[in-house]
Amino acid sequence: MSVLAEAPGAEPFVHPALFYRGSGEYLAGTVPFVMSGLAADEPVAVAVPGENLALLSAELGPHAERVHLLDMGVAGRNPGRIIPGVLRAFADAHTGRRVRIIGEPIWPGRTDQEYPACVQHEALINLAFAGCDVTILCPYDTQNLPAAALADAEATHPLLIDDTGQRASTAYDPERVIADYNRRLTEPADATALSVDATNLAQARALARAQADRAELSDGQTDDLELVVTELITNSVDHGGGSGTLRIWTTDQHLVCEVHDRGTLTDPLAGRRPATPGQLRNRGLLLVNHMADLVLVHTGVHGTTMRVHFQL
Repeated sequence: MSVLAEAPGAEPFVHPALFYRGSGEYLAGTVPFVMSGLAADEPVAVAVPGENLALLSAELGPHAERVHLLDMGVAGRNPGRIIPGVLRAFADAHTGRRVRIIGEPIWPGRTDQEYPACVQHEALINLAFAGCDVTILCPYDTQNLPAAALADAEATHPLLIDDTGQRASTAYDPERVIADYNRRLTEPADATALSVDATNLAQARALARAQADRAELSDGQTDDLELVVTELITNSVDHGGGSGTLRIWTTDQHLVCEVHDRGTLTDPLAGRRPATPGQLRNRGLLLVNHMADLVLVHTGVHGTTMRVHFQL
């Protein structure tokens, strides 16, 4: 397995995909990356699914104590949370120093429902970290991921690493990926709907709480849902034409709420930038990403839909 080699004079932000097959190639591609970072006195973080986290931690042995370890299945369950809550949180804590991160947001256990948000996340990393002194290595399991996911990885990563070496991706086109996965969301079969604006926020919150009670969400989840509904409606009032439509329903695994309005979301990183110290406004979508288990977005000339999932 080739080890990442960063050429002198290259762009400060480096974002390679590591294509691996089996645990041996996984460790061969990740352990030297971590160890070379530690040897250079660079802060190192690893955010990968639990099974791979245990594998890598065991291989690092006592060196693991010097690495910030996160289970991506928990910290990055909602892909919209990864940039602000995992990657930027670590990089911003070490301002003025080059940092390196292993981030594995796409693994075989991800659902088809989650995948579009995952690949959009990978594309948006390139916008979020442009010009930053950060290297983010993203492993991809070539043995168990579908071919389409590997093709998307080539489009979202300018640099590719596998057992043949390191090469520039000829398919790199993150803007196309962001556009391609801005897909219209399927209409719910059975949802409770309410037209919302600045005058009936209390009614909307009461509806959310009633639906949460019916779905037997925990008290904490219910509080989060109520706040999410408030933030989504407020966002529609402020930026989406002054009103919108709230829909809430349940599936076998989630309570789902969405707000559709007439606005167009023009900032692809909306809700993914960390709040600045003292920032009091324009934090609503960031809060939504931090609280929810999955956030899906579709925006276009006919309006914007924000769909939020809470796991039952």
